[in-house]
Amino acid sequence: MEELAIRRDAALAVADGRFAWVGRDRDAGRAVRLRRGGRVYDLEGGSIVPGFVDAHTHVLFAGSRSFEVGLKVRGATYSEIARRGGGIFATVRSTRAASDSTLLAESGKRLERMNALGSTTVEVKSGYALDHAGELRLLRLVPTLARRTGLDLVPTYLGAHAIPPRWARNPDGYVREIVDRTLPVVARERLARFCDVFVEPGFFTVAQATRILRAASELGLGLKVHADEFLWSGGAALAARLAARSADHLLSVRASDIRSLARAGVTAVLLPTTPFASLHPDGSPGRALVDAGVPVALGSDCSPNSWVESMPLVLAHAVYAARLTPHEAITAATVNAAHAVGAADRAGRIAVGRSADFVVFDLPTVAEIPYRIGSIPAAVFRQGNAHSPSKVRPYI
Repeated sequence: MEELAIRRDAALAVADGRFAWVGRDRDAGRAVRLRRGGRVYDLEGGSIVPGFVDAHTHVLFAGSRSFEVGLKVRGATYSEIARRGGGIFATVRSTRAASDSTLLAESGKRLERMNALGSTTVEVKSGYALDHAGELRLLRLVPTLARRTGLDLVPTYLGAHAIPPRWARNPDGYVREIVDRTLPVVARERLARFCDVFVEPGFFTVAQATRILRAASELGLGLKVHADEFLWSGGAALAARLAARSADHLLSVRASDIRSLARAGVTAVLLPTTPFASLHPDGSPGRALVDAGVPVALGSDCSPNSWVESMPLVLAHAVYAARLTPHEAITAATVNAAHAVGAADRAGRIAVGRSADFVVFDLPTVAEIPYRIGSIPAAVFRQGNAHSPSKVRPYI
């Protein structure tokens, strides 16, 4: 993760939305012929990184939960806020009540701000409807969001985000609805690339998650686990046992489970701004995971509980709180994150043939991006097109 394959005094060429050539600046004149209408840009000593891949978001929702901040400051836990009718269920009520146009408008604005801050590929979870029809509605909105924002969006089905109040006395009944009713539709209509389950005391047990995830796997969906976030739950061990694509959060993971993740090759998706937003005393265990040989990726966890839209800010927290090096953090937010969301064939790297998604920073080295907390890109390109105001000036 420390090895970024940095190319200095570099140039790149883009054609038809893809990288057509990458090499030394002094070779560009011989290697690249500009098409009519083509342009040449001078970054004036700046730095380029692949477009950031945000490997974990709950960006598709309506409403706000700013009222919870005061409760958090006074010591209320995530579970306590949920029991008081806040938390996930407050957002479920807002999201269910919102029209499609409202959901698209609010979520689209969030995604556009995320894009302006460097994200070009974003995982998008459902999970704020918690019923059959509502979860399908959310997933069916994702392609429209992708078209409107120009982003590469990877949908994940998270019907198992929490036990809905109507199923409180029969949680296994809700699990049966997910397995027997909703998952087959998600798979048949190809509404999601992955299935995720929140494994945590008070949410879903390991046994319930196992049933959901095995059913999802049989239907051809990739597997993700919200694992060991606030309390140890056995979620990371389950992710290793099922060879899930990723285990996410991991604030309370045990050393034995870290070893299991490493052996199974499961990617750990860390969300280092979430403990900050949740006033959690612990930081994400980035250093322990990397040193144990676990591939680590990063996500913003953009949600009403942790409203973070900036991947450069996530990078800074990954360094200063999770103890990744700056180069490890950049790897975690690009190539490793692309693997975590099944987009490694098109995102996370600057290479010929790949989608021309890249971020320009007016900084002398890439290590400065996480070092300067909350760095702002000078420009963001998606398939070679600028999606934010740019200070980069064309020669022609």
